[in-house]
Amino acid sequence: MTSTAFSRRDLGVPTLALVAIAATFVLLFSAPLANTATTWWNDPDAGHGLLLAPLAFWLAWRSGLAPRHAPQPVWGLVVIVIAIALRYVSALAAEAFVARSAMFLALGGVVVWGWGFRQLWHWWLPVLLLALSMPLPEIVLGSLALPLQFQASKLGAALLSTRGIPVHLDGNVIRLPGHDLFVTEACSGLRSLTALLSLGVLLGGLVLRSPVSRVAIVALSIPVAVLVNGVRVFGTGFLVAFVNPALAEGFSHMTEGWLLFVVAFAILAGITRIILALEKRWLPKEAPNA
Repeated sequence: MTSTAFSRRDLGVPTLALVAIAATFVLLFSAPLANTATTWWNDPDAGHGLLLAPLAFWLAWRSGLAPRHAPQPVWGLVVIVIAIALRYVSALAAEAFVARSAMFLALGGVVVWGWGFRQLWHWWLPVLLLALSMPLPEIVLGSLALPLQFQASKLGAALLSTRGIPVHLDGNVIRLPGHDLFVTEACSGLRSLTALLSLGVLLGGLVLRSPVSRVAIVALSIPVAVLVNGVRVFGTGFLVAFVNPALAEGFSHMTEGWLLFVVAFAILAGITRIILALEKRWLPKEAPNA
């Protein structure tokens, strides 16, 4: 994907206007910006934002301006006004997620004001990555984590049973001989699911061509995350039953999680290669750039 109408020295907007917009944006959204950065740094479930947000801005810079882009100041101002109204509501309700959404919406409004909706569509990949970097509300995280805990517990218990280990599943508790294995919220796989979804979006946007292929790789990242997390629960239970119960905690448990996380990345990359090979076989070749 190449940009045809972009000069990094001339964005088509006066420098003074850009400085004024940036200053106003920081003034209006300084609290959500600081809150989001703090959440990225302190919350393990949101830490992927430290990577995704800078990556999104870099990809936007790299892809440049869209061909035939045109400013749409009226629509841009409409979006910005809506964002400011949401910012006001979030301040009254002390709701961090609404404030972050308002900040995200205001950023989109600035793009529409300066370069139009065509530019926003041209930057679909950075926009998606930036959206994925936004920390979710606790109520959403809780509603997602619990089903993932149960799914990981079921899969882990089923795999342990295939190895002849007596297992009794009680919700998110796997009862082994002489030891109970708790699949906590931290072990639900929510972090790996978020990371793999982000990787699927990134691989689809950078490597694949067809919208169907891009949707497919993002959709396939979900079962890959669930499967790998179930294998992690199985591995922990196996170590507890046959080696040492202490291996279910601490550094060894964390190392096991990181190793399987790398395996999940490799699986998703392998699936992407297969889809890419199918694309090369069935899709028409791209015309060479003039």
